[in-house]
Amino acid sequence: MTKPIRKAVFPVAGLGTRFLPATKAVPKELLPVVDRPLIQYAVDEAREAGIEQMIFVTGRGKGAIEDYFDIAYEAEATQRERGKDLSALDGTRLEPGNAVFIRQQEPLGLGHAIWCARTIVGDEPFAILLPDEFMKGARGNGCMKQMVDAYERVGGNLVCALEIPMEDTPNYGVIAPGARDGALTQVTGLVEKPALGTAPSNLIVPGRYILQPDVMHILETQEKGAGGEIQLTDAMAALIGRQPFHGVTFDGRRFDCGSKAGYIEANLALALERPDLKDHIRAFAQEELAR
Repeated sequence: MTKPIRKAVFPVAGLGTRFLPATKAVPKELLPVVDRPLIQYAVDEAREAGIEQMIFVTGRGKGAIEDYFDIAYEAEATQRERGKDLSALDGTRLEPGNAVFIRQQEPLGLGHAIWCARTIVGDEPFAILLPDEFMKGARGNGCMKQMVDAYERVGGNLVCALEIPMEDTPNYGVIAPGARDGALTQVTGLVEKPALGTAPSNLIVPGRYILQPDVMHILETQEKGAGGEIQLTDAMAALIGRQPFHGVTFDGRRFDCGSKAGYIEANLALALERPDLKDHIRAFAQEELAR
């Protein structure tokens, strides 16, 4: 019997330099897509999948994330006094004990950030969500919910899998695929940022994972890999052959909100779905394109 996925790790220690100067004062995870910050969408995705405890691996200057998930006394009191609706704050306060904040003191890579959460994860399987990978599920099921459903069938380790143009693979962790069964693909290998023309497939891993706790023992002694950082991909690759490992093809749309273009695309796409915004935004976009 597989253990349930109760915990999720959110690596949020990055400096967000691609969004300077905005991120000089505001963590990139708090940049809004329409009117909700990126981190809120990721937490909502985890909650939808049945995850209870959210573990945030932060860094210097990221205290605003902790404040965001706390009580907003002044705003809430003022809104109540004015008889205003408080529903916009739904989901922004996590239950006591269900939000854990750990600091990554040095920028040593994603693998190191995950390892920083080892004592909170303990001996349980856990999820990882990268908030700047904004995943919008189709037909009402978010990315992590799709992955947890698959995990309950096959167990082991899973990563989200997404097809991209082969020429873009040098920017991502890439799956070496084995047998396929519907949305599930056996993972026979993982390569981090392969040189152009050397990728084993065009299936990338876009920032969603379900891993067994054994990965923490590997990260304990993991050497630096691509970019001079401790790569999570390298540690996951060491689990292949020792435990079941699958990719789950995501049914939905992915927006790379770590890039300016992807962030703007996400705002536009969600605005066009909002009943209160879509007509205005569509008309404005058409007018701008006609110029």
